Amino acid sequence: MVTAVVLVTTESERVAEAAQAMLKVEGVTEVYSVTGPYDLVVMVRIPDFERLAEIVPERLAQVPGVARTETMVAFRTYSDYDLDRIWAQGLE
Repeated sequence: MVTAVVLVTTESERVAEAAQAMLKVEGVTEVYSVTGPYDLVVMVRIPDFERLAEIVPERLAQVPGVARTETMVAFRTYSDYDLDRIWAQGLE
């Protein structure tokens, strides 16, 4: 399994629209709206590295409103956390 973190800069008025469109791309598991120099952080999880060459430049970068992407590929995952449990805290 290949995990990639894609940092995305969008046109300011199109952040939500771009995020929703990216969620429809196969392999995208989460999209976060964030503070700082980027507007979105997109998590991509796919079975093989070759698909990344299609997903980022041909799909994510072509979403209307996207100005720039920067991609980081994870070498290893280190996690003791159940992400669903963490994000659900305080919602009960």
